Amino acid sequence: MKVILTQDVKDLGKKGDMREVADGYGRNFLLPRKLAIPATDGNRQDLVHKQKKEDERRAREQEEAERLGTRLAETVLLLQVKTGSTGRLFGAVTHKEIADTLAEQHGVRIDRRKIEIKEPIKAAGEHIVTVKLHPAVTATLRIQVESLRA
Repeated sequence: MKVILTQDVKDLGKKGDMREVADGYGRNFLLPRKLAIPATDGNRQDLVHKQKKEDERRAREQEEAERLGTRLAETVLLLQVKTGSTGRLFGAVTHKEIADTLAEQHGVRIDRRKIEIKEPIKAAGEHIVTVKLHPAVTATLRIQVESLRA
């Protein structure tokens, strides 16, 4: 019996794969649990159509991420933080502060978990952080930290 998997099945395949399985396994296990559907001509065409739409969506997301990446590369984010008399920050600049300031100053909303700071930002000056926009797209963001004396 040929089936098209609707979910990942351990030791059988991934969602969207077409597999030849034993009749009893397909009829008694996969189909009742909605893990697979029969591989009819209509279902095959539907699978091809869905995969095509998914590929288009992924390409569109990657394209948008690349555009945002070029925009971020040209951006300098200005952060004003309180510092002591020596010019060192009280604490460090956090991912959340960067994301909030980016949304406030430039209207770009990025999840704070996508911002990667290699080493803590604890001093005034220019720093560079990496932003992971898409699995295939990363961008660099320049941050200018200015001190406000406490």
